[in-house]
Amino acid sequence: MPPTITKLFSDHGPHDAETITPLLEGQRFRLEHIASYGQPSPADFWYDQDTLEWVALIQGQAVLVFEDGPVSLAAGDAVLIPPHCKHRVSEVSMDAVWIALHADSSGE
Repeated sequence: MPPTITKLFSDHGPHDAETITPLLEGQRFRLEHIASYGQPSPADFWYDQDTLEWVALIQGQAVLVFEDGPVSLAAGDAVLIPPHCKHRVSEVSMDAVWIALHADSSGE
């Protein structure tokens, strides 16, 4: 049986909600495809994750806000977010597509 093909730029769901599709998972990591469809993080919500996150915006534009201030991203930009670095998505384009790698860095 041939490998499964994943369409990174196809329509991954309804346009009224962000969709997160797991692509690959291991004991210490999870790789996800995220289609945002213009939905930022909920007001006053902050991600505060136990894992390291590397996120790449592969299509569209977005603004991530950290406690130290905002970071604007365009297609092709990536950022490494350490564990417990509070952040949120304050702006995101309708066509935004992300690849996110979450990794347990506790046993480096």
